[in-house]
Amino acid sequence: MQAGKLPAELLASLLAKAPSRDPRVLLGPGIGRDAAVIDIGGPNLLVAKTDPITFATDQIGRYAVHVNANDIACLGARPAWFLATIFLPEGTEPEAAASIFEQILEACEMLGVELIGGHTEITFGLDRPIVSGAMLGEVHRDRLVRPDGARPGDILVLTKGIAIEGTAVLALEASDRLREMGVSDVALQAAREYLTDPGISVVREATAACETVHVHAMHDPTEGGLATALYEMAHSCGLGIVIEERQVSVYPATQDLCATAKLDPLGVLASGALLIAVSDEDHGDVLGAMADIGVGARRIGKFIKRPGVIMISNGQRKPVPRFQRDEVARFLSQTV
Repeated sequence: MQAGKLPAELLASLLAKAPSRDPRVLLGPGIGRDAAVIDIGGPNLLVAKTDPITFATDQIGRYAVHVNANDIACLGARPAWFLATIFLPEGTEPEAAASIFEQILEACEMLGVELIGGHTEITFGLDRPIVSGAMLGEVHRDRLVRPDGARPGDILVLTKGIAIEGTAVLALEASDRLREMGVSDVALQAAREYLTDPGISVVREATAACETVHVHAMHDPTEGGLATALYEMAHSCGLGIVIEERQVSVYPATQDLCATAKLDPLGVLASGALLIAVSDEDHGDVLGAMADIGVGARRIGKFIKRPGVIMISNGQRKPVPRFQRDEVARFLSQTV
């Protein structure tokens, strides 16, 4: 198999073998389910998430905190506690280890999260650092947002645009190659800055949406981009989705890098955007809440009963493309 997510069919078959014995596990593993929910008694539920960072090396500590916090926030929960497992290649300088640690602490401070433990080691056989994070959070049981909560007729809102994380990763990890292909230094610098502006965190957006209306479901597009996230959301809810291509905002540097590298923005790693499913009557309030916190957002489509993920492009209806692997992974793994 190639680098990237397991094929959805294989993953589904593996997860189907996982027994479900503990009734306190309110949300367990599944396609489109990025965090678990555990009933620990009392008014609050515990939300747990783990995710590694394998594409990026620069700013890897910051990535690890934010991508894990995002999945906690997508269930309406507050990220609270973080554990980091850090694998470093032989020969790593102490300064490099210190830099990763500082990135983790800075990102935790930004989100109000406490670093509570983890593990760090020098590991043979690696050519780059790998950080695997585990984030814990909590949510009042009445405010839990389930990934399967969307309903037919719900409106789908997309915050910011695509593909923030993938654009930054490409510029940070493959700048020389992209420069040789014709991408300007100005575009590369703009792409690198996407990591912090507009940024890959969606915690503020998720919190604002949940404080404003009753959110039915949320999902953050990560590996496989917006396209994969749409299929995951549709699968989780047992519904179809119709989107309008012209409503999907693509950042300028993303357009430049993707056009030059012949990548489809719909399949590019897209942390930093947030998909929000709400009722038709509530979607205007969600757009207003995003404007209040300075975050752009658009209504990009709606949920329908009929299965399938359809895109309306230039008046034509066609299936949203499926990506067997993320476009960033495909590009980075190509032989130069």
